Amino acid sequence: MTRIASRLQVVRNVPDLRIWRAARQGSVGLVPTMGYLHEGHLSLVRAARRKDDHVVASIFVNPAQFAPNEDFDRYPRDEARDTKLADDEGIDILFAPAVEELYPRGYQTWVDVEHLGRVLEGVHRPDHFRAVATICLKLFNIVRPHRAYFGRKDAQQAAVLRQMIRDLNVDVGLRVLPTVRDADGLAVSSRNVYLSPDDRELALTLPRALQTRDPEQAHAVLADAGLQTDYVDVLEDDGTRVLAAAVRVGGIRLIDNVPLEGGSS
Repeated sequence: MTRIASRLQVVRNVPDLRIWRAARQGSVGLVPTMGYLHEGHLSLVRAARRKDDHVVASIFVNPAQFAPNEDFDRYPRDEARDTKLADDEGIDILFAPAVEELYPRGYQTWVDVEHLGRVLEGVHRPDHFRAVATICLKLFNIVRPHRAYFGRKDAQQAAVLRQMIRDLNVDVGLRVLPTVRDADGLAVSSRNVYLSPDDRELALTLPRALQTRDPEQAHAVLADAGLQTDYVDVLEDDGTRVLAAAVRVGGIRLIDNVPLEGGSS
Protein backbone atom coordinates (compact mmCIF):
# COMPACT_ATOMS: atom_id res chain seq x y z
CA MET A 1 0.00 0.00 0.00
CA THR A 2 1.46 3.36 -1.06
CA ARG A 3 0.40 6.66 0.44
CA ILE A 4 0.48 9.39 -2.21
CA ALA A 5 -0.84 12.33 -0.21
CA SER A 6 -2.45 13.08 3.11
CA ARG A 7 -5.58 11.19 2.03
CA LEU A 8 -5.09 9.09 -1.10
CA GLN A 9 -3.62 5.60 -0.88
CA VAL A 10 -2.77 3.43 -3.89
CA VAL A 11 -3.47 -0.24 -3.23
CA ARG A 12 -2.32 -2.99 -5.59
CA ASN A 13 -3.39 -6.22 -3.93
CA VAL A 14 -6.54 -7.70 -2.47
CA PRO A 15 -5.25 -8.42 1.08
CA ASP A 16 -4.20 -4.79 1.63
CA LEU A 17 -7.54 -3.51 0.40
CA ARG A 18 -9.40 -5.88 2.69
CA ILE A 19 -7.32 -4.69 5.66
CA TRP A 20 -8.28 -1.10 4.81
CA ARG A 21 -11.94 -2.03 4.35
CA ALA A 22 -12.16 -3.92 7.65
CA ALA A 23 -11.01 -0.80 9.50
CA ARG A 24 -13.59 1.51 7.91
CA GLN A 25 -16.82 2.63 9.51
CA GLY A 26 -19.54 4.41 7.59
CA SER A 27 -20.54 3.92 3.97
CA VAL A 28 -18.18 3.09 1.10
CA GLY A 29 -18.74 4.11 -2.50
CA LEU A 30 -17.01 2.38 -5.41
CA VAL A 31 -16.26 3.88 -8.82
CA PRO A 32 -14.95 1.13 -11.14
CA THR A 33 -12.93 2.43 -14.11
CA MET A 34 -10.40 1.32 -16.69
CA GLY A 35 -8.34 4.41 -15.99
CA TYR A 36 -7.37 7.39 -18.13
CA LEU A 37 -9.85 9.29 -16.01
CA HIS A 38 -12.06 11.93 -17.62
CA GLU A 39 -14.88 14.20 -16.52
CA GLY A 40 -17.38 11.36 -16.73
CA HIS A 41 -15.43 9.34 -14.17
CA LEU A 42 -14.90 12.39 -12.00
CA SER A 43 -18.62 13.17 -11.96
CA LEU A 44 -19.17 9.69 -10.50
CA VAL A 45 -16.47 10.30 -7.89
CA ARG A 46 -18.12 13.58 -6.86
CA ALA A 47 -21.49 11.86 -6.54
CA ALA A 48 -19.89 9.20 -4.34
CA ARG A 49 -18.18 11.86 -2.22
CA ARG A 50 -21.52 13.55 -1.63
CA LYS A 51 -23.24 10.32 -0.62
CA ASP A 52 -20.61 8.11 1.01
CA ASP A 53 -18.11 8.45 3.84
CA HIS A 54 -15.29 6.76 1.91
CA VAL A 55 -14.64 6.47 -1.82
CA VAL A 56 -12.70 3.75 -3.65
CA ALA A 57 -11.92 4.06 -7.35
CA SER A 58 -10.48 1.14 -9.26
CA ILE A 59 -8.22 1.36 -12.29
CA PHE A 60 -8.04 -1.91 -14.17
CA VAL A 61 -7.86 -2.34 -17.93
CA ASN A 62 -9.63 -5.67 -17.99
CA PRO A 63 -8.09 -7.88 -20.70
CA ALA A 64 -11.11 -10.19 -20.72
CA GLN A 65 -13.30 -7.35 -22.04
CA PHE A 66 -11.24 -7.09 -25.24
CA ALA A 67 -11.48 -9.44 -28.21
CA PRO A 68 -8.19 -10.39 -29.93
CA ASN A 69 -8.77 -7.79 -32.66
CA GLU A 70 -9.60 -4.95 -30.23
CA ASP A 71 -7.42 -2.24 -28.70
CA PHE A 72 -6.27 -3.71 -25.37
CA ASP A 73 -2.60 -2.90 -25.97
CA ARG A 74 -3.43 0.53 -27.32
CA TYR A 75 -6.04 1.49 -24.72
CA PRO A 76 -4.90 4.79 -23.10
CA ARG A 77 -3.08 4.44 -19.78
CA ASP A 78 -1.48 7.08 -17.57
CA GLU A 79 -1.41 6.08 -13.92
CA ALA A 80 0.54 9.14 -12.79
CA ARG A 81 -2.10 11.41 -14.32
CA ASP A 82 -4.93 9.33 -12.84
CA THR A 83 -3.31 9.39 -9.40
CA LYS A 84 -3.09 13.17 -9.47
CA LEU A 85 -6.73 13.48 -10.49
CA ALA A 86 -7.78 10.98 -7.81
CA ASP A 87 -5.88 12.92 -5.18
CA ASP A 88 -7.40 16.22 -6.31
CA GLU A 89 -10.91 14.73 -6.09
CA GLY A 90 -10.43 13.42 -2.55
CA ILE A 91 -10.59 9.71 -3.33
CA ASP A 92 -9.53 7.59 -0.36
CA ILE A 93 -8.28 4.49 -2.16
CA LEU A 94 -7.09 3.99 -5.72
CA PHE A 95 -7.17 0.25 -6.35
CA ALA A 96 -4.77 -0.45 -9.22
CA PRO A 97 -4.06 -4.19 -9.34
CA ALA A 98 -2.00 -6.08 -11.89
CA VAL A 99 -3.82 -8.52 -14.16
CA GLU A 100 -2.35 -11.45 -12.20
CA GLU A 101 -3.90 -10.15 -8.99
CA LEU A 102 -7.46 -10.50 -10.29
CA TYR A 103 -6.91 -13.33 -12.77
CA PRO A 104 -4.36 -15.61 -11.09
CA ARG A 105 -2.99 -18.70 -12.76
CA GLY A 106 -5.74 -21.29 -13.19
CA TYR A 107 -8.59 -18.76 -13.14
CA GLN A 108 -11.76 -20.27 -14.66
CA THR A 109 -14.92 -18.76 -13.11
CA TRP A 110 -17.14 -16.38 -15.10
CA VAL A 111 -20.50 -14.65 -14.66
CA ASP A 112 -22.76 -14.78 -17.72
CA VAL A 113 -25.90 -12.61 -17.84
CA GLU A 114 -27.45 -14.54 -20.66
CA HIS A 115 -30.02 -12.44 -22.54
CA LEU A 116 -28.91 -8.89 -21.78
CA GLY A 117 -25.31 -9.81 -22.45
CA ARG A 118 -26.02 -11.11 -25.95
CA VAL A 119 -27.96 -8.29 -27.62
CA LEU A 120 -26.65 -5.03 -29.15
CA GLU A 121 -23.06 -4.81 -27.88
CA GLY A 122 -23.13 -8.52 -27.14
CA VAL A 123 -23.65 -9.37 -30.80
CA HIS A 124 -20.48 -7.52 -31.83
CA ARG A 125 -18.46 -8.24 -28.67
CA PRO A 126 -19.62 -11.74 -27.65
CA ASP A 127 -17.67 -12.16 -24.38
CA HIS A 128 -17.59 -8.52 -23.37
CA PHE A 129 -20.39 -8.48 -20.81
CA ARG A 130 -19.33 -11.82 -19.34
CA ALA A 131 -16.04 -10.09 -18.53
CA VAL A 132 -17.76 -6.93 -17.25
CA ALA A 133 -20.09 -8.86 -14.94
CA THR A 134 -17.24 -11.01 -13.64
CA ILE A 135 -14.84 -8.18 -12.87
CA CYS A 136 -17.54 -6.06 -11.27
CA LEU A 137 -18.69 -8.94 -9.05
CA LYS A 138 -15.06 -9.46 -8.02
CA LEU A 139 -14.72 -5.77 -7.17
CA PHE A 140 -18.00 -5.84 -5.22
CA ASN A 141 -16.72 -8.83 -3.22
CA ILE A 142 -13.31 -7.26 -2.58
CA VAL A 143 -14.40 -3.70 -1.73
CA ARG A 144 -17.83 -4.51 -0.24
CA PRO A 145 -19.22 -1.09 -1.17
CA HIS A 146 -22.61 0.15 -0.12
CA ARG A 147 -23.03 1.80 -3.54
CA ALA A 148 -21.32 1.46 -6.93
CA TYR A 149 -21.40 4.30 -9.45
CA PHE A 150 -21.60 4.01 -13.25
CA GLY A 151 -22.36 6.32 -16.16
CA ARG A 152 -25.48 6.14 -18.29
CA LYS A 153 -23.41 6.27 -21.50
CA ASP A 154 -22.86 2.54 -20.98
CA ALA A 155 -26.58 1.84 -20.65
CA GLN A 156 -26.35 -1.83 -21.54
CA GLN A 157 -23.54 -2.33 -19.03
CA ALA A 158 -25.76 -0.84 -16.33
CA ALA A 159 -28.61 -3.13 -17.37
CA VAL A 160 -26.35 -6.20 -17.23
CA LEU A 161 -25.06 -5.27 -13.78
CA ARG A 162 -28.54 -4.51 -12.47
CA GLN A 163 -29.66 -7.97 -13.59
CA MET A 164 -26.61 -9.63 -12.04
CA ILE A 165 -27.11 -7.82 -8.72
CA ARG A 166 -30.75 -8.89 -8.66
CA ASP A 167 -30.14 -12.49 -9.72
CA LEU A 168 -27.20 -13.14 -7.38
CA ASN A 169 -28.56 -11.17 -4.40
CA VAL A 170 -25.52 -8.90 -4.33
CA ASP A 171 -25.74 -6.44 -1.45
CA VAL A 172 -24.82 -3.25 -3.30
CA GLY A 173 -26.79 -0.27 -4.55
CA LEU A 174 -26.30 0.56 -8.23
CA ARG A 175 -26.20 4.28 -9.02
CA VAL A 176 -26.34 5.23 -12.71
CA LEU A 177 -25.64 8.90 -13.42
CA PRO A 178 -26.32 10.99 -16.53
CA THR A 179 -23.91 10.93 -19.44
CA VAL A 180 -21.32 13.71 -19.34
CA ARG A 181 -20.74 15.47 -22.65
CA ASP A 182 -18.16 17.90 -23.92
CA ALA A 183 -19.31 21.34 -25.02
CA ASP A 184 -19.78 20.10 -28.60
CA GLY A 185 -22.14 17.32 -27.46
CA LEU A 186 -19.84 14.32 -27.80
CA ALA A 187 -20.08 11.92 -24.86
CA VAL A 188 -16.78 11.88 -22.98
CA SER A 189 -14.74 8.71 -23.42
CA SER A 190 -11.16 7.68 -22.82
CA ARG A 191 -10.95 6.71 -26.50
CA ASN A 192 -11.82 10.25 -27.66
CA VAL A 193 -8.14 11.12 -27.28
CA TYR A 194 -7.48 9.12 -30.46
CA LEU A 195 -9.87 11.14 -32.63
CA SER A 196 -8.28 13.58 -35.07
CA PRO A 197 -10.02 16.98 -35.40
CA ASP A 198 -11.74 15.79 -38.60
CA ASP A 199 -12.74 12.48 -37.01
CA ARG A 200 -14.13 14.26 -33.98
CA GLU A 201 -16.27 16.46 -36.20
CA LEU A 202 -17.57 13.34 -37.91
CA ALA A 203 -18.17 11.65 -34.53
CA LEU A 204 -20.61 14.42 -33.63
CA THR A 205 -22.98 12.79 -36.11
CA LEU A 206 -23.60 10.10 -33.46
CA PRO A 207 -25.30 12.28 -30.80
CA ARG A 208 -27.12 14.21 -33.54
CA ALA A 209 -28.47 10.98 -35.02
CA LEU A 210 -29.63 9.73 -31.63
CA GLN A 211 -31.53 12.95 -31.03
CA THR A 212 -34.00 11.82 -33.69
CA ARG A 213 -35.08 9.24 -31.09
CA ASP A 214 -36.04 6.93 -33.94
CA PRO A 215 -33.91 3.91 -34.93
CA GLU A 216 -34.59 4.17 -38.67
CA GLN A 217 -34.01 7.92 -38.81
CA ALA A 218 -30.87 7.64 -36.69
CA HIS A 219 -29.49 4.90 -38.92
CA ALA A 220 -30.18 7.04 -42.00
CA VAL A 221 -28.34 10.03 -40.50
CA LEU A 222 -25.31 7.86 -39.70
CA ALA A 223 -25.37 6.23 -43.13
CA ASP A 224 -25.58 9.59 -44.89
CA ALA A 225 -22.45 10.66 -43.00
CA GLY A 226 -20.66 7.52 -44.17
CA LEU A 227 -20.19 6.12 -40.67
CA GLN A 228 -19.71 2.39 -40.15
CA THR A 229 -22.54 1.44 -37.79
CA ASP A 230 -22.55 -1.71 -35.68
CA TYR A 231 -26.10 -1.15 -34.46
CA VAL A 232 -28.82 1.41 -33.80
CA ASP A 233 -31.56 -0.11 -31.70
CA VAL A 234 -33.75 0.22 -28.62
CA LEU A 235 -32.62 -1.26 -25.32
CA GLU A 236 -35.30 -1.95 -22.73
CA ASP A 237 -34.27 -2.26 -19.10
CA ASP A 238 -36.32 -2.19 -15.92
CA GLY A 239 -39.19 -0.25 -17.47
CA THR A 240 -37.01 2.28 -19.29
CA ARG A 241 -36.08 2.47 -22.97
CA VAL A 242 -33.05 4.03 -24.61
CA LEU A 243 -31.99 4.38 -28.21
CA ALA A 244 -28.43 3.06 -28.32
CA ALA A 245 -25.84 2.99 -31.07
CA ALA A 246 -22.26 1.99 -31.76
CA VAL A 247 -20.21 3.43 -34.63
CA ARG A 248 -16.63 3.43 -35.84
CA VAL A 249 -14.87 6.69 -36.64
CA GLY A 250 -11.30 6.65 -37.88
CA GLY A 251 -10.87 3.15 -36.49
CA ILE A 252 -12.18 4.19 -33.06
CA ARG A 253 -15.35 2.56 -31.77
CA LEU A 254 -17.77 4.90 -29.98
CA ILE A 255 -21.06 4.18 -28.19
CA ASP A 256 -23.82 6.51 -27.03
CA ASN A 257 -27.51 6.49 -26.20
CA VAL A 258 -30.45 8.75 -25.39
CA PRO A 259 -33.57 8.00 -23.32
CA LEU A 260 -36.79 7.57 -25.25
CA GLU A 261 -39.01 8.77 -22.45
CA GLY A 262 -38.14 10.71 -19.33
CA GLY A 263 -34.68 11.35 -17.92
CA SER A 264 -31.82 13.23 -19.56
CA SER A 265 -29.04 12.15 -21.87
